[in-house]
Amino acid sequence: MAKIGFVGVGNMGGPMAINLIKAGHEVTCYDLSSAAVDKVVGAGGKAASSATDAVDRKEIVITMLPKGDHVRAVYLGEDGLIQAAEEGTLFIDSSTIDVATARDVAKVAHDAGMMMIDAPVSGGVGGAEGGTLTFMCGGPEAAFEKAKPILDVMGGKIVHAGGAGNGQVAKICNNMVLGISMLAAGEAFTLAEKLGLDAQTFFDIVSTSSGYCWSINVYCPVPGPVPTSPANRDYQPGFSAENMLKDLRLSQQAAEQSGVDTHMGHEAMELYERFAEAMNQGGKDFSGIIRMIQEKSGG
Repeated sequence: MAKIGFVGVGNMGGPMAINLIKAGHEVTCYDLSSAAVDKVVGAGGKAASSATDAVDRKEIVITMLPKGDHVRAVYLGEDGLIQAAEEGTLFIDSSTIDVATARDVAKVAHDAGMMMIDAPVSGGVGGAEGGTLTFMCGGPEAAFEKAKPILDVMGGKIVHAGGAGNGQVAKICNNMVLGISMLAAGEAFTLAEKLGLDAQTFFDIVSTSSGYCWSINVYCPVPGPVPTSPANRDYQPGFSAENMLKDLRLSQQAAEQSGVDTHMGHEAMELYERFAEAMNQGGKDFSGIIRMIQEKSGG
């Protein structure tokens, strides 16, 4: 079993770390939140006094951090992880961040004799708890192969997307599709209702027709048709609107830098900005944006 350092054990990282412990791995964790650390310690983990303490004499280090700036600071800052870890350490960064930061940090790690992959996830808190996350991985083949047995404990699908940063590319492009498709679903259900077609009947039709998509069949934005969707829990988040906005902003930053026209992605970003920030609904599930559509439609 591996000795693993885990930095960032919040809503996503915590359940991931606990699954590693259940599989028999030795996990030492650090987080700015002592309550988050206590949950992992309660499951059999060990607490570290700092991020660098968490990586001391560890074979593998996993990070789950909010933003690219945090990743740069934790890895590259004074007394950062790369400086503190032993040569040959495998770093797995499961944060969702900008592609440039992922590639910059990976290069520094490689030059220091480390192995590193970027491995952002899809599947939300439920996937983290159930060990069914999808990991989208970027980095050298050898690093991916070394990481895969560890990722298999936390995920149901592990995909190698290519070189450093490509995991982030896959994540932000996937979530751009998701954000756009959820807006389309919200608009379609609102229009159907306005024209006299009830939600269940519309769902029965569209879920088996050409409009089939994850945003409808699995995560339907109206209460009723899919009992497990957040719409039936007052849009308590599986994936929050503020997190969707973060990923859409990352996609548009990348689109601007690469000169790609992503008109729908940009429109989706602006609508989620309105919902998450102007309407102060960032803590709600991203599918709750249908409420904004309904409100604008006089519903």
